[in-house]
Amino acid sequence: MDRCYTIFNGRTVLVTGASGAIGSNLTRRLAELGSEVIAIDDLSASEPWNAPTGTAGIRFVRSDILNETEMVALFESGPQTVFHLAAFFANQNSIDFPERDLMVNGMGTLRMLELSRRFNVQRFVYASSSSVYGDSARRILDERDPWHLTSPYQITKRLGEDYCNFFFEYYGLGAVKVRLFNSYGPGDSPGKYRSVIPNLIYLALRNQPLPITGTGKETRDFTFVDDIVDGLIRIAAFDSASGRDFDICTGVETEIKELAEMINQLTGNSSGICYTKQRKWDAQKRRKGSFDLARELVGYVPRVNLQSGLKRTIEWFSANWSEIEHTQTSVTHAPENEHDVFVRPANANRIQPKW
Repeated sequence: MDRCYTIFNGRTVLVTGASGAIGSNLTRRLAELGSEVIAIDDLSASEPWNAPTGTAGIRFVRSDILNETEMVALFESGPQTVFHLAAFFANQNSIDFPERDLMVNGMGTLRMLELSRRFNVQRFVYASSSSVYGDSARRILDERDPWHLTSPYQITKRLGEDYCNFFFEYYGLGAVKVRLFNSYGPGDSPGKYRSVIPNLIYLALRNQPLPITGTGKETRDFTFVDDIVDGLIRIAAFDSASGRDFDICTGVETEIKELAEMINQLTGNSSGICYTKQRKWDAQKRRKGSFDLARELVGYVPRVNLQSGLKRTIEWFSANWSEIEHTQTSVTHAPENEHDVFVRPANANRIQPKW
């Protein structure tokens, strides 16, 4: 096992957003490595059944990161590492509710940084987003790209990065910014404002056509959750990562039409695809990250290709279908980027998943 993994044995770690797909997988992996994990989530954007509970080494706390009294009490437990994943997710949601976006992504991040400074946290890992690159015209994005922002979510994610820079430069806090590229995998449920892959899988398992906004030629860099967890742990382990920006991605472009066709093929869905109008904030035609810096400084290399990752995600849907069906509704359109709007069709309760 790499040294970057063994150093977490016996370490106290605090994870916000611990019931999301990334947070739940990260939390359980840290517990496997021997960490004592304080897992925080208010369950406003995730499901209780996906919370990392009942696992040795994990203390799950249902709480809001904006609740200062409760957060102080948790930081008094002495975490050495903080993974700040909690966020108001994401672009369309932030357009609909910009004030809530600012409070959670702005004030929430500032509060976590201030508590980390106050309680002498050694490493603060901030989960940013590739969306901060906005509509950059470059085909391959990297840490040098300029900002072209089109939604409040992108603004507040950049705000979080700026706060991390200040706390690193002024206070010497070991803050690191990690830009995640279109994550997916087990634990990523479908739902309103959720990600494109789980929503497309949900529709495909209901034998419904998969909707695409735009032309379908738009590309994204889809990163499996296990690779993201590996990148986050590595970045938290290396002192050389402090103060840096990292892209965690695959470096592989996938057309959205190709993604939808792959999901239809893997699920046996014969209903095909359909097209809907592109949203104003989601006009980025191509997105492909570069993990060169992460490979150079922390040894990160993605290992799960899209087809394998989709198969594992579909298997997770199968294993958790009753919970997913109980808490979710169906998707009317699933755009090529990150966020979809759910409504329940009249026959929703009678549709069975097609494996």
